[in-house]
Amino acid sequence: MALLRRLAVNAPRGVRMLSASPPTRDDLDLTFNSPKDAFKSKKTSELVRAYLVYQICSFNWIVENNDMLMKRLRQVVGKKLFEVIMKATFYGQFVAGEDQNNIKPTIERLRSFGVKSILDYSVEEDITQEEAEKREVSASISTFGDQEEEGQLKQYHVEQRFADRRYKVTSARTYFYLNEASCEKNMEAFMKSIDAVAGITKSTGLMAVKLTALGRPQLLLQLSEVIMRARSYMHEIAGGTGNVLTHHKTIEDIQRYLGDLSSKPEVQEFMKKVTSDKEGIVHLFPWSNILDKDMGLSDSFRVPDPKTGQMRRLISQISPKEEEMFRNMLRRLNNIIKVANDHDVRIMIDAEQTYFQPAISRICLEMMRRYNKDKFLVFNTYQTYLKNTYNEIVTDLEQAQRQNFYWGAKLVRGAYIEQERARAAAMGYEDPTCESVEATTTSFHRCLKEILSRVKNENKDRLGIMVASHNEDTVRYAIQLMKEHDIKPDAKVVCFGQLLGMCDHITFPLGQAGYSAYKYVPYGPVVEVLPYLSRRANENRGFLVKIKKEKGLLLKEILRRVFTGQIFYKPVGHYTPV
Repeated sequence: MALLRRLAVNAPRGVRMLSASPPTRDDLDLTFNSPKDAFKSKKTSELVRAYLVYQICSFNWIVENNDMLMKRLRQVVGKKLFEVIMKATFYGQFVAGEDQNNIKPTIERLRSFGVKSILDYSVEEDITQEEAEKREVSASISTFGDQEEEGQLKQYHVEQRFADRRYKVTSARTYFYLNEASCEKNMEAFMKSIDAVAGITKSTGLMAVKLTALGRPQLLLQLSEVIMRARSYMHEIAGGTGNVLTHHKTIEDIQRYLGDLSSKPEVQEFMKKVTSDKEGIVHLFPWSNILDKDMGLSDSFRVPDPKTGQMRRLISQISPKEEEMFRNMLRRLNNIIKVANDHDVRIMIDAEQTYFQPAISRICLEMMRRYNKDKFLVFNTYQTYLKNTYNEIVTDLEQAQRQNFYWGAKLVRGAYIEQERARAAAMGYEDPTCESVEATTTSFHRCLKEILSRVKNENKDRLGIMVASHNEDTVRYAIQLMKEHDIKPDAKVVCFGQLLGMCDHITFPLGQAGYSAYKYVPYGPVVEVLPYLSRRANENRGFLVKIKKEKGLLLKEILRRVFTGQIFYKPVGHYTPV
């Protein structure tokens, strides 16, 4: 052993010596019914706390009024005692600590039991509905106003009734634009989180970023509308639906379609900027130049009219000041990704509402093209409750293959389904969501099957997917697909993710069996994470069946320890995460 230690010390950097013994691994019980495996990382007092919190979440009146109750409690007992009570209950269950020093013990214990961390600084503004609506409407309309134009798509315009984006949303954080300075502050908070991830997780951590934290929502609305109008334009030219990649049309095909109009100087100038390869057109617009350089958005997003050949503007008017705000948003995201790259931390860009998502996905794909050339750095998020998610994934996978970058994704069911349905019905456009829970699960599984079917040959190491689900059947299905496609648990292709304080009976058995497993780990001061805690209470109420199972497992493990004399059990892990 002494010789092995000396060899390890003197080994060249980057060379890993053979360990004296392989890492600890357990057999995986796919029924997820073992309380001992689920909770071996927990002290008995933590099990009692979890049982108490889940029990409280079973009472509808308490959950429905949790925000009011927490505020009243704070008024009655004072800030210090309130924080003590919260740390002993909800805060202690769902939040890791107040800052990066306080969260270290939680992160290290997770790691010692085979589980990695996605850090999220979960501080949120606690503003009224009136203030939220006022901010959102103001920040979603150009200084030129929101004038109706030919070809306008109404879902990509702000609607007063849904301006408070927290409406019917229980599982996602919401940022409301105040000014450019607040976006700079958000960027700095993300940078601090990167430092925390790098310092604590030993290069295994991830960090989540929301694009609405970094810029004015008007810009995402306008860019999303451009993208969808460009798809309609391709539909006019090529027939069919979907992105330009779907059609495999060439520049020559467009020229033939436009006929004599293609000889016009402005049309020829447009054609020069179209991105294409041997398979056909990749992008109608020069996205890399739009995002990299000071190209005016109003000038960039123009297409030739098929009838007249005149250049038609697809984006509603945008002022020079708003152009500058767009550059600022991209600069902030670029800065975050560059710092993450320097610290060997991966970035997951969260999905948001459908009226923002085309822009978010387009920007995310461009960041992948730029930063994911040699490794996974930037990940996109796909919400499978949306009918079109499968088509989006197929198109993005093709783009990654054709432009030769690593494609990383987080697959989730989604956070905005009730809001999306209500908004579509109120504004009179097609509901973008799946019609039922079963249809959403089918969509999730279909997307997962498509992605994993492509993990072969030259793509074997260039696709990465996080299955972010609390659903046991989905986790089992993912493992079944891994076996079918000969994807090993430690192949760094598939990982699993659940929230801290929820579904431990899934996360820990996976990590302890050698699968790549993550906990989404929120942190922040007690009072400033109350909106996050309020959402967790509501989310747990919505999963009463899952809670019932986890409560049962908690009670079994508590009783087992009481009757076997292990009530003072001290968790010590010897697992090594993938």
